[in-house]
Amino acid sequence: MGFAHNNVLHQNHFRKDWQSRVRTWFDQPGRKLRRRNARKAKAAKLGVRPLTLLRPAVRAQTVRYNRKIREGRGFTLAELKEAGIGKKEARGVGIVVDHRRRNLSEEGKALNVERLKAYKARLIVFPRNSKKPKKGDSTGDDLTAPTTRAPLPLPSAFVREEPRKITQEERDFQAYRTLRNERAAARHEGARKVREAKKAEEEANKKK
Repeated sequence: MGFAHNNVLHQNHFRKDWQSRVRTWFDQPGRKLRRRNARKAKAAKLGVRPLTLLRPAVRAQTVRYNRKIREGRGFTLAELKEAGIGKKEARGVGIVVDHRRRNLSEEGKALNVERLKAYKARLIVFPRNSKKPKKGDSTGDDLTAPTTRAPLPLPSAFVREEPRKITQEERDFQAYRTLRNERAAARHEGARKVREAKKAEEEANKKK
């Protein structure tokens, strides 16, 4: 190999023994079949129980993704209380509980309470002993009702509105100006309170 002109001297490393480092994936079809059989075995083992546990609908994190709704870790104690489900009972009927999560909005809380109520309405709890059903067990026609193991779908991320005309009030509303005014009011709130307190104190001293 010859070199000409003022170029970089090559230091090519061609003896890498790359054959021993190639990552093959010949077991992909076998793994696929094995996973499928494992899912079938798990479904058969669960009997008539749902295939997955019920989890809350939460907003994804950060401004970039918070328009999406995904499954969270577990329901809060406040959501369970409002839906009328005990935390120990919830674990027994396939509802995940997360004691650390907090509700930051009424809308999110109401959404998950409705989710719990819908699940509870569809739930059929088969008694261990049909002659002596316990409290909370299903009885009568519920036991012979058709069952489904499909999970409860997540709600839509936003409610679609029908097209309508823009009102005059909406036309007159100045969104940017309102935001700036509110921001300025929040920024100067402390100084305003100090000024008002000072003024009230001066007036009180004058009356004396």
